[in-house]
Amino acid sequence: MIRDKSAGKPAKGASKERAANTAAPAKAAKAIAAKSLAVKPRTAKTAAVKVPAGRKGIIAIAPPSFRRERVLIKRGVWPVAGCDEAGRGPLAGPVVAAAVILDPDRIPRGIDDSKRLTAEAREKLFDKICATAQVSVAIASPARIDRDNILRASLWALKRAVVALPEAPRHVFVDGRDRLDTACDCEAVIGGDGIVLSIAAASIVAKVTRDRLMCALAQDCPGYGFEQHKGYGVPEHLDALNRLGPTVHHRSFFAPVAAARAKHMPWTVEPVQDLFSVTEAEVQVEASVEVDASANL
Repeated sequence: MIRDKSAGKPAKGASKERAANTAAPAKAAKAIAAKSLAVKPRTAKTAAVKVPAGRKGIIAIAPPSFRRERVLIKRGVWPVAGCDEAGRGPLAGPVVAAAVILDPDRIPRGIDDSKRLTAEAREKLFDKICATAQVSVAIASPARIDRDNILRASLWALKRAVVALPEAPRHVFVDGRDRLDTACDCEAVIGGDGIVLSIAAASIVAKVTRDRLMCALAQDCPGYGFEQHKGYGVPEHLDALNRLGPTVHHRSFFAPVAAARAKHMPWTVEPVQDLFSVTEAEVQVEASVEVDASANL
């Protein structure tokens, strides 16, 4: 039997046509995917900080969101407040705490952790937040910090700020690991000023308020540079402490302040009793006891 070898071969030009037919769906899929990526809207979950082209090793940090507040709103929990403080670390000045209830329909754009913003951006957002949200501020003085310690004074100021809100919140988010003793539920969020939008707004209000206070203190206490470093322990501040000594606005028990106070005002430093030393009175008592014992013999 003679077979026609040409029957098993494809027709001339059929291989090119088949390749074109298989390539067409792949090209169409790529075009659809590219088009969908081009028109995909930016949502809260997909939004991220733009990274410049060609810059490697940069970690994009997403801004804080209103997601946790909206979850509570859907459950019928409202108002929801965020609170934060500014000024735990400085050697001088008060701790300023702020509480904020954002209006879900009028949230200013650009709210972020106050540490990520410039001073100019913080000032602008401060005005917008105060104009659209419920805001309260509480202050813990250096005297209270010296009496209670910095942690207790900060928590006291945060609670006072929550209580001072125009409308009592039903849920409070606070930055850090310590919850507040409030009448409503309180949730502590570590790094909350970079996660929860209400806390970020409170961080801006607290930071701007404290910076303005320190600029005012700089006029009463020239030479310390409060208007520049806001009371933090930078070399310029430490040098001023060494030259001028501490003011009433400094925190007495912070180590650099205590050292400067011992140098410039030694009479204010209480001497520490040496538990292993023997006083003159004790020596006299012991001597008299020995004399009495020998007389009886």
